Amino acid sequence: MTTQNKFFDDVSKLMTNAMGVAQGAKSEAETAIRGRVDRWLADRDFVTREDFDAVRDMAVKARTENAELRARLDALEARLGGTESGSDGEPR
Repeated sequence: MTTQNKFFDDVSKLMTNAMGVAQGAKSEAETAIRGRVDRWLADRDFVTREDFDAVRDMAVKARTENAELRARLDALEARLGGTESGSDGEPR
């Protein structure tokens, strides 16, 4: 009976070790694949979501400021009497 217990203990240890090796191999494979994907993405000059959102926010702010300045310029031109020629002689 002790022979069977020893056999099953050995099989159990072997399976436990095999699972540990398999988990280690899985972890290494995931790390390698993740590294390759990161390098591939870096080579393609993709932007991160954070960078995209920051540039989009800057564009929205610039458009808003541009619209406000256009309105101020139109108001000033209206106050001065309509279209006047600029420094280059061309009407605005």
